[in-house]
Amino acid sequence: MTEAAELPPAPEQAPEVFGDRFADAVRYAELLAEAGVQRGLIGPREVPRLWERHLLNCAVLSEAVPEGVSVCDVGSGAGLPGIPLALVRNDLKITLLEPLLRRTNFLTEVVELLGLDHVTVVRGRAEEVMGKLPPVHVVTARAVAPLDRLAAWGIPLLRPYGEMLALKGDTAEEELKSASSALTKLGAVETSILHVGEGVVDPPSTVVRVEVGESPGGVRFAAKRAKAARTGRTRRRR
Repeated sequence: MTEAAELPPAPEQAPEVFGDRFADAVRYAELLAEAGVQRGLIGPREVPRLWERHLLNCAVLSEAVPEGVSVCDVGSGAGLPGIPLALVRNDLKITLLEPLLRRTNFLTEVVELLGLDHVTVVRGRAEEVMGKLPPVHVVTARAVAPLDRLAAWGIPLLRPYGEMLALKGDTAEEELKSASSALTKLGAVETSILHVGEGVVDPPSTVVRVEVGESPGGVRFAAKRAKAARTGRTRRRR
C-alpha cells in the first residue's frame, strides 16, 4: 500500500471559491489524499499540491460554463474537473464518464458521500456511449489525451451548438493549431483559448474552448447518432 504525503491546509482562496460547499471540498481533498492514493488514482507526490494544482485549478473552470446546462466530464478519472465543478455549481447536471471500474467505484463513493444529487457516474468510453447518453451542452476534460484525439471522443457527445472545454497547460496554443483540421472535420465552428481563475490560481488555468455548429462530430457521427436514435426507438416499441 502506498503511503500518501500529508495533505496541507486549504489555501485562503478555497472557502471563497467553494462557498457553502467548502467542507465538502475539504472532505474530497482528504479522500483523494487517502483512498485516491491507495487505489492508484493519483500519485503520492500530488498530495502536497492537491488544492492549487487540482481542486482550485478545476473549480475555476466554472467561469467558462454557462448557467443551468448539462455537462459530461470525459475520462473523469478521480473526478477532475467534474467533482470540483459540481461542488461550486449545483445548477449543472453533470455526468462523470470513466471506463475503469476502480475509478467509477471511487467516483460513486464520492458522489454519495458528498450528496451530489446533480451528478451521475457512468462507466464507459466516450465512443461507446454516443447515442446511449443524451447529448450535452458542454463536454469537459483534463489531462485525458492530445486535443485532436480528445475532440474525436468528446465532440460527438455534444448537442448542436454545444462546446468542449479542455483544461490544458503550456501546450494549449500548439495543440489547438495542430488539431485545427481535425476539429473542422468534427464540426467545430469556432475555437479559442481562455484563462480562468485570475487571482485564485497562479498561473490562471488555461482552457481550450471548441464550439460546434449544428452537426457535432461531423457527417459521419450524424449518421451514427441517427442510427442510435432509430435503434432506441425500436427497443422502446418492444
